[in-house]
Amino acid sequence: MRLQVSSDIEENKSIEDFAKWILNVGDGKLGHSEDGETVIEIPDDICVKYSKNHVADIVDLLYPNLIAELSNVNFFQDRAILCPTLEIVEKVNDYVMSLIPGEYKEYLSCDTITKCDEELGIDHRWITPEFLNDIKCSGLPNHVLQLKIGVPIMLLRNVDVASGLCNGTRLIVVELGINVIGVSFMENSRKTNKVYIPRMNLIPSGANVSITFQRLQFPLCVCFAMSINKSQGQTLANVGLYLPRSVFSHGQLYVALSRVKNRKGLKVLVVNDVGEACSSTINVVYPEVFRKI
Repeated sequence: MRLQVSSDIEENKSIEDFAKWILNVGDGKLGHSEDGETVIEIPDDICVKYSKNHVADIVDLLYPNLIAELSNVNFFQDRAILCPTLEIVEKVNDYVMSLIPGEYKEYLSCDTITKCDEELGIDHRWITPEFLNDIKCSGLPNHVLQLKIGVPIMLLRNVDVASGLCNGTRLIVVELGINVIGVSFMENSRKTNKVYIPRMNLIPSGANVSITFQRLQFPLCVCFAMSINKSQGQTLANVGLYLPRSVFSHGQLYVALSRVKNRKGLKVLVVNDVGEACSSTINVVYPEVFRKI
């Protein structure tokens, strides 16, 4: 549905073949499946086969002339690097942040255990502030948030749905205050060019801990790279899929490959067990899921 139709007959044939390949990936029809896992080959034109410094190479492909384009808001609007885990996402984002000139501003969260857990008789001696600060999970900003002017960020909560400030909205940092962060929409069509995001009390859902805590922090994260799961619903012109480890859940590879508008805008960098770029990766599809729908 995202692939753009061309007036050129040969290009349309290429788009049709690409669409069929993506659908076959999603349906698990490529390769021989073993317990839902299948090794598939990435087409030569979208596969990055020769790479030494993997993070630097995928960043150069997706963000060419990054420093020169920092003032161009539209540059970030239709491009992103997708990764399978939050750990890899952070590694890529930290690398890109290091390339941008200027000092960053650091925001620290205030983490506290909620009152309901205080009443359950939990031993608080091991629930230290340092323990809560180290918790990282999807949909929750980190304890340490480092930002620079001009950096693309993603909103992690619904702030003002009517104005377009929804969970998953991508924005650009334009002002770094003490208690608020000024941001602008990537889309020039927005009437409000600049809005301010305050700190919010955020309670994680799905954290791998047996306690409930709240984090007072700006509901933002840097998004040069984002997780594949977080990219659901996004439509992008340029996608770099970086796989230093294979996908691990049903349909995850299909979600990543189907974010792009055209074949030329997709680049896939797969790293094998010995740290070398390769042209094959694992696809996870459980056919019984489709039979039960």
